[in-house]
Amino acid sequence: MKHPKPHLFSFLSFYQKPLFSNPISLMAQTQIRTIRSDPPQNDNSNDDDALLCSKPQQNQEEQSSSQVDDTPSSIGSPGRYFSWESRVERAWAHWAKLGRPKLIVAPMVDNSELPFRMLCRKFGAEAAYTPMLHSRIFTENEKYRNEEFTTCKEDRPLFVQFCANDPDVLLEAARRVEPYCDYVDINLGCPQRIARRGYYGAFLMDNLPLVKSLVEKLALNLNVPVSCKIRVFPNLQDTIKYAKMLEGAGCSLLAVHGRTRDEKDGKRFRADWNAIKAVKNALGIPVLANGNIRHMEDVQNCLEETGADGVLSAESLLENPALFAGFRTADWVGDNEKDNIEGKLDQAELLVEYLKICERYPVPWRMIRSHVHKMLGDWFRIQPHVREDLNSQSRLTFEFLYNLVDQLRELGVRIPLYQKDTSAAGSSAEDVAI
Repeated sequence: MKHPKPHLFSFLSFYQKPLFSNPISLMAQTQIRTIRSDPPQNDNSNDDDALLCSKPQQNQEEQSSSQVDDTPSSIGSPGRYFSWESRVERAWAHWAKLGRPKLIVAPMVDNSELPFRMLCRKFGAEAAYTPMLHSRIFTENEKYRNEEFTTCKEDRPLFVQFCANDPDVLLEAARRVEPYCDYVDINLGCPQRIARRGYYGAFLMDNLPLVKSLVEKLALNLNVPVSCKIRVFPNLQDTIKYAKMLEGAGCSLLAVHGRTRDEKDGKRFRADWNAIKAVKNALGIPVLANGNIRHMEDVQNCLEETGADGVLSAESLLENPALFAGFRTADWVGDNEKDNIEGKLDQAELLVEYLKICERYPVPWRMIRSHVHKMLGDWFRIQPHVREDLNSQSRLTFEFLYNLVDQLRELGVRIPLYQKDTSAAGSSAEDVAI
């Protein structure tokens, strides 16, 4: 189906300023709601990696025992219009209520699932996004819902991200998750071919009236705030107008990836922090920065240079989930950084922590397999036969994966993570507790 591509900002001068609907308060809930979830693009019922990493009966029992009242307690009523100043004030009040988190796990398809989010939270992350959920499949497919989206009481603050191109379908999906999150997020930044084929993500930048309608639909009808994640246009002024349009449509928090839709390779293209700074200066709502975050020095530099209210990290966290705790991989220890020393932590230990969390919160094996490859990639390059053994397994088990880590250790493989030497401040590296 072909979609019209109107002139970029032909409608912006006259947009309405709808409601920022009041956020709900769920932080005091004492019960856990777990909605089993993983994002299969299709039903791979014969694929062992698509199976959950626990017995289906156990999952069903956990679900039935963790049901809570789905009715949110709202401070206000959606469907009414507020002034721009009032909506901005409410946006900041909600952000402050969440503790103004600065260190945030970015949304990653198949990779920012509950166990990984909880691992990153253990090592310093202050908020997190779910993987991108497909709004239409989420509304239509119970299996997809039960596998793709899992959460727990400790998994907050939480952004639940959807891709969509139909406002009514998006709203139906969002209503299912709003009692269990702090923002419903709209993915307006995915640049991959699947997003082009599905007509969502960054490819909606060609149809801004549709984008506006998606944001307005949620802002007028949900009891939690709406957030958006975007990429920048090649032209800075187009980016600023785009951001202002989203704010006017009811977006209460904007995450800006500082690369364009065509700049997919983060290793080839540096994110434009100046563009993020310009957006931050132009808006009244909180703004998050995404791009070029590889270690904590990048976090500090980005916050200073952009003025953003927080940062998102994706690829770097996959290799090093302890990034926000001050650890970095050897790739990011420069020759002139002599104050970085070997820390008391490595990726194998992080993987073991992750597997333990997966045993508590089951997810599809394909997600676990992906994280094993990401965290142990450098280790496998030293001992490729261990990786081949992993790849030959059509069905994984926790026993096999724990034994795989033991095998690497027995082979003498250890690639440490690094951290700042704090001995000058009166403590040795051995005194640093994680």
